[in-house]
Amino acid sequence: MDASCQCGAVTFKTPLRHPLALYICHCAECRRQTSSAFGASAIFPRFPLPSEALLSCYKRPNPNGEFLECYFCKQCGTRLIHCTAGKNFVSVKGGCIEGLDWSKAIHIWTKSAMVPIPENATCSEEECSVFDAFSSSQETLDQPHSVL
Repeated sequence: MDASCQCGAVTFKTPLRHPLALYICHCAECRRQTSSAFGASAIFPRFPLPSEALLSCYKRPNPNGEFLECYFCKQCGTRLIHCTAGKNFVSVKGGCIEGLDWSKAIHIWTKSAMVPIPENATCSEEECSVFDAFSSSQETLDQPHSVL
């Protein structure tokens, strides 16, 4: 899948034709990060970052005591990829990917949603383990290999 930032300086292809999972998160952290009502994340196996010369990184602690690395375009500021050291998957921000099938998205943290959740959507009132939707792929993802 093709992905890019708003200004087009950072472009990349995802390692798979479809994400392992697609989440629409309604938590306060995602709302702050997007300055919107929710955040969207497409989960892919870890792949090399686009040119690091074009990216900046903001690191923040997560509730598990790990640091989430949040990569964004130095030129326009578009948030593009989130990852955690030692994890073999990344979260590509949904709005930068062309051709996502949003009908398969899993809504999480719906108890704090600011917009209506589609009637037939798969959802969770709180956190949904990032592994739930792609647990059959997790064993492969956990095998040692070079990471970002």
